[in-house]
Amino acid sequence: MIELRPGDTRYPALLGAIPAPPPLFVRGELVDDDTLALAIVGSRRPTPYGLAVAERLASDLAARGVTIVSGLARGIDAAAHRGALAAGGRTIAVLGCGLDVVYPPENVALARTIEAHGAVVSQFAAGVPALPGHFPARNRTLAGLALGVVVVEAAEKSGALITAGFAGDLGRETFAVPGRITSPSSAGANRLIQDGAKLVTCWQDIVSELPEPWRRAVRGPLASTDGPPRPEIGSDEGRMFRLLAPDEPQHIEELIARAGLEPARAATTLMTLELGGWARQLTGQRWVSVDTRARRV
Repeated sequence: MIELRPGDTRYPALLGAIPAPPPLFVRGELVDDDTLALAIVGSRRPTPYGLAVAERLASDLAARGVTIVSGLARGIDAAAHRGALAAGGRTIAVLGCGLDVVYPPENVALARTIEAHGAVVSQFAAGVPALPGHFPARNRTLAGLALGVVVVEAAEKSGALITAGFAGDLGRETFAVPGRITSPSSAGANRLIQDGAKLVTCWQDIVSELPEPWRRAVRGPLASTDGPPRPEIGSDEGRMFRLLAPDEPQHIEELIARAGLEPARAATTLMTLELGGWARQLTGQRWVSVDTRARRV
């Protein structure tokens, strides 16, 4: 087990972009490719439909190089981890207890398998039990590790909805799988769709909503071999890119104020530009543009 703190070169970049990122205790290995990550969460008492959908989405995404993040809970979480593992992909489990106190106990073997094909992480020190008060903080960390959160079956009051709420607060995407209107297990997910979450029927629905640099990183039909595309004018990336200059470093706080974005969303936008080769971070959280061909569009 190792401990990673914000600022450590091995600390997850997506999580490091959120306000007040927590320290992480890690079993297994976190790698740079885990930046292309999506969370799949949902009910602890799923229907067979929910389990099948969670496994299929996780498998389809993991087979294309997407790391699957979930909470190792009973039901949808465990199905998502298993789907990723079945596809030979990577997965990260985020615990609400110490790493030596795997909860629920029936998922101990699953946790060991995840360690060998990804990582099991926690912000809680060894010996800390799985208490109800720990899970909101765990859910925030889970959302922070991913580009977006996919909810597969969730009741009206569900921890999965809390995770989706954190995703929105942190500037990450929210997705939901529709379910039967008569099923209490789908009431929360259906409500998310009514409130604006992207409706998901397949893995392409999820990937198509990601910013272009992340879509390009996905292996498969949506991947492109062209050069880095210009940030779209009306997008967050386009707005932020227009504020950058190649020879005038600007502090992130100045960019946040000028762009009019929430801090977490601004940080994610800058990371997306950096991944696409359009921006570069200097020391002291200062940013410059890299390619000036389309800076003023």
